[in-house]
Amino acid sequence: MLIIDEEHRFGVAAKEKLRQVKVNVDTLTLTATPIPRTLNLSLLGARDLSIIATPPPNRQPIFTNVSTFDALKIREWIMNELKRNGQVYLVHDRVQSIDKLADYIKRYVPEAKIGVAHGQMKPSQLEEVIHGFLNRKFDVLLSTKIIESGIDIPNVNTIIINRADRFGLAELHQLRGRVGRSDRQAYAHFIVPSLSGITKKALRRLQAIEEYTEIGSGFNVAMRDLEIRGAGNLLGTEQTGFINDVGFDLYVKLINEAVDELKYQDFKEVFKSLPKIEERTDPTIDTFFEIGIPVTYMPEQMDRLNFYTALYSVKSLSEIEELKEEMLDRFGVLPEVVKRLVLTATLKFYSSFALFERVAIQRKNIFIILPRGEKEDYYKVRFVELMRFIMDHYKDKIKFNQQKEVMKLVIENRFEKAEDILSYLITFCGRVSKLFGNEVKIKIEAEEPA
Repeated sequence: MLIIDEEHRFGVAAKEKLRQVKVNVDTLTLTATPIPRTLNLSLLGARDLSIIATPPPNRQPIFTNVSTFDALKIREWIMNELKRNGQVYLVHDRVQSIDKLADYIKRYVPEAKIGVAHGQMKPSQLEEVIHGFLNRKFDVLLSTKIIESGIDIPNVNTIIINRADRFGLAELHQLRGRVGRSDRQAYAHFIVPSLSGITKKALRRLQAIEEYTEIGSGFNVAMRDLEIRGAGNLLGTEQTGFINDVGFDLYVKLINEAVDELKYQDFKEVFKSLPKIEERTDPTIDTFFEIGIPVTYMPEQMDRLNFYTALYSVKSLSEIEELKEEMLDRFGVLPEVVKRLVLTATLKFYSSFALFERVAIQRKNIFIILPRGEKEDYYKVRFVELMRFIMDHYKDKIKFNQQKEVMKLVIENRFEKAEDILSYLITFCGRVSKLFGNEVKIKIEAEEPA
């Protein structure tokens, strides 16, 4: 087994070289901020991902702010830390000018003893400075980003990073993690020359680091990094790339489709033993009645977003039940709009196996949109089966309607309650999905009113 700690510090070539030491090696990589390529592979299911988001006891979120360079502000931040008998990291990632900055800081903060550390110093000198800082001989450690990982000094609870626009998002998060390693409130100050003079990407990185201040938010930071930098090549050495043109969701969808196509068409002989892929669509559900999660029921926006995302991307009915139970457990009895949301998620699940493109529930009629006309395979087999099924079981209740290339099923809405409409449609979509050979268990039966 190969265990790689601080994975973001290793390149693809370095990791492959390590793996070549022995054939068929199991690899476990650890990092607070996965690089975009690794995170993308995990999201695609090519690698397993586990998240440890529980912080050590008594840790507090680090107060984070971005501001322009101001010597008086720097003096204030350093003096505030010294007043509570603490120490300060000051990061300046340019060896050529680090001594000049040390002289400049000494002029404005004469009370502070400053130690300088960088990678071009002799090992004995560097060791002397770090030991001196550990033993409180220095109040401020002015260094390059060599302190990014591995440094753990609980007494240091303020970090000031000069020219933060030159750092990557993972580096900023790692540097911020050097403080707040005790039960004291920690502060991270990111300095830029001016907010108008930095690039758009640098501004987005700084916005992300200022937004995600909670303990254990490295995964969120990495997700934002993936959005900003792109996912890179799945094969090859490039760790970042450009997916802005299509968006991340569509990019992942295209990759999944390409992988399935290779598995079940081009290399079907190789993957004979794999189970047959299920036919599914990604239908849209429109309703005239209100569905959702109210702020009064679930106050945190992130919680609401997580539940919305989870409900509309479920792969089994048991997942819907688990999410429902979790909401009951954490937030209490489900309001009517949330119950409808759960039913709508169930309807979306069944509609996807029934191969419907869209379900639009209006006050007078319900419209179910079938796949577009260019999908010839559907209309050669599936459509004929569906037409026979409706003629046998829903002859007077469901009508066919075609406009140009769009084929619709039209159902007269005779229901009074939203729950009855959803239950009826779930039953119908469940029966159609069974007709198409998708064995999905129907949990809710609802008959049309007489």
